[in-house]
Amino acid sequence: MPGNTSDFGGTSAGFRHCSGHEENDPLGSIAARVPRRKLRLAGPARTGREQAKEQAGAVEQRDGFAITDLARFDSPWALAFLPGRPDVLVTERTGALKLWRPGGKAVVVAGTPKVDAGGQGGLGDVAVAPDFARSGLVYLTWAEAGPGDTRGAALGRARLVLDKGAPRLENLTVIWRQVPKVSGRGHFGHRIAFAPDGQSLFLSSGERQKFTPAQDMGTNLGKILHLTLDGQPAPGNPFAAQGGLAAQVWTLGHRNPLGLQFDAQGRLWDLEHGPAGGDELNLLEPGKNYGWPLVSDGDNYDGTPIPRNATRPDLAAPAISWNPVIAPGDFVFYSGKAFPQWRGQALIAALGAAGIVRVGIESGPGGRPVGKELERIDLGTRIREIREAGDGTLWILEDGENARLRRLAPR
Repeated sequence: MPGNTSDFGGTSAGFRHCSGHEENDPLGSIAARVPRRKLRLAGPARTGREQAKEQAGAVEQRDGFAITDLARFDSPWALAFLPGRPDVLVTERTGALKLWRPGGKAVVVAGTPKVDAGGQGGLGDVAVAPDFARSGLVYLTWAEAGPGDTRGAALGRARLVLDKGAPRLENLTVIWRQVPKVSGRGHFGHRIAFAPDGQSLFLSSGERQKFTPAQDMGTNLGKILHLTLDGQPAPGNPFAAQGGLAAQVWTLGHRNPLGLQFDAQGRLWDLEHGPAGGDELNLLEPGKNYGWPLVSDGDNYDGTPIPRNATRPDLAAPAISWNPVIAPGDFVFYSGKAFPQWRGQALIAALGAAGIVRVGIESGPGGRPVGKELERIDLGTRIREIREAGDGTLWILEDGENARLRRLAPR
């Protein structure tokens, strides 16, 4: 692999560039070490009649699940339910935001930003504002081109107008950007989570495959950020006294955080990709350093070792890490009625593990939460996104072209 020619002062001593496993982890690299249910294997290409049957809502009965195929999208990345409506918003990495309603076709939402699509970049997360019923606001993240061969993540918000058959975004405004924009097309992060009180938001910002920015408080790369709803540093942030970009920071030392969620107790967690090994789920506590690239439970892609988390007790250790990787997409803390035995557990959409990884949270030494993998539900294909609907069913998005939106309900 090429050396890490960093935009922060040349090649970083001791670190080597790696492309990450998010987009290219082979399914066969995952070692099954926990109970595994195989619900569906990838099969031959479907005929037009078969696809039409799926889109009409055909239900597949498998091992305690009823799986309904709802619609198809090209390279989807995120989905969001609209409160009080049957509609679903889905982002496609190539740049389209689509509105889908049960029984209908997905409709393109006009007014989306221009994205720099390529590699891991493009249109990313979509999240509905806590006061959506009043404001109609939605938040989006995307990869934005910069000068020369550079790009970085951006966060924007706009009013969603649901006119008859012609939804659109109005007054789209960029409220935050990764600083600086750098070369490359990986590790944007850009996942959104609103605070439980709805008064602020948290945002994951990947280190853009540049390693050292994750420890540099002069940049907002490789951090979890805490912002007001209009993109300013939230009051009371742990590094507010430093001013500048540091005032945005909630935690540092992150690589490529693709999941960001609050649990039922109001605690914030992130889910991120490690290098060759070392994917991790972290309980995020303000001001703490989560170690990348100083430590990891994985190694560099060229085989050079990275010191393990256990060698640095002064840095925050993950609640659970994976080696081999699961290549996570996103996750939820389940709270619904459809699968009551899973309440309080983290349900992870897995690209590499090709399904859903179920993790229980237990009390560890000193009362610190630790994760325990309980099961892998094999869906036979890469899963990009997972969300819990109001009725407790699970909605998932497959990864890649012609990917399915599927609903999992108890059989």
